[in-house]
Amino acid sequence: MSVRRLYDEQPESFAFTPENQAWAREQIAKYPDRRQASAVISLLWRAQEQAGGWLPEPAIRHVADMLSMAYIRVYEVATFYTMFNLAPVGRYHVQLCGTTPCWLRGADDLKAVCRKVIGEQNRPTEDGTFSWVEVECLGACVNAPMVQINKDYYEDLDAESFERLLADLKAGKSPAPGPQIDRINSAPEGGPQTLVEPDLYNGNYARLWAKSKGKAGDEGEAKDAPAPKAEPATKTAQATKTAPAKAAETASGGDDAAKQRKPRGLKAPRKAGADDLKLISGVGPKIEGLLNDLGIYHYDQIAKWGEEEVAWVDDYLRFKGRIAREGWIGQAETLAKGGETEFSRRKAKKGS
Repeated sequence: MSVRRLYDEQPESFAFTPENQAWAREQIAKYPDRRQASAVISLLWRAQEQAGGWLPEPAIRHVADMLSMAYIRVYEVATFYTMFNLAPVGRYHVQLCGTTPCWLRGADDLKAVCRKVIGEQNRPTEDGTFSWVEVECLGACVNAPMVQINKDYYEDLDAESFERLLADLKAGKSPAPGPQIDRINSAPEGGPQTLVEPDLYNGNYARLWAKSKGKAGDEGEAKDAPAPKAEPATKTAQATKTAPAKAAETASGGDDAAKQRKPRGLKAPRKAGADDLKLISGVGPKIEGLLNDLGIYHYDQIAKWGEEEVAWVDDYLRFKGRIAREGWIGQAETLAKGGETEFSRRKAKKGS
């Protein structure tokens, strides 16, 4: 670890606000008599927050006095842990992970953006908006490359999305933390790939059995399948409630049935071959397979869906609102015309 020293220019004094003073005393009271020094990290962290993101020397002395500790002891803690900033930082302090997983996934590109937009490390911009520093692993390797800005993680970045993120922060916007691509937390890109089989939730065990044996998917063709056990009437009624997609296809009436319509599919892809539906944001390999099971192989099929088809497929995939949220229809229209979407460009870039 490099030597960490206090900043040359220090304020004359520091004292907790009345609210922080009361909070600090609550933390100290959690520890037994003569063990109050255990609260040192908590108090230093709150002092750093109050000081605007860095830890002045008077704040170190103030914490030491509250805990009856020698100044040097608290100084040792403050200089050892890199989470304590010993010099002023920007309103948005960017900690950029440069450890191997992030480096292999493009951390150098993010560093270039930092130098372009912010400047050199540990030097806040003139307006005080930004500062940045390269750090070791921040623990989000599966979503590399990533940065921590103040208390939030921003993951799955590239140079373009990172520069856009900084611009949004500077403009006073509040970009959502977490993955910046089509990913939920640390789930696979494009959506979950397991436990998404609609037939499992619909109680359609005969069709699942047929699929596992490589037979046709319709219940009527699974003649050798073991008959499912008869369910009580109450359970059957409950299953109907939890299977809106099938109810929309088979019910003879009702508001839900009138608002949903199964999209028209093809028996097989056209001669040129099926389109890569995974180029649509929100469609992963599993969802592509489920769409293919419906006879959906091409972008122009999705582009023609109306509200009723969208509602039916939403229920079929068990991802309520995903089609509208991800903008499938617009993406499909663009791809059907031979164009590119932002998602398809990113995917092509990653594959190159």
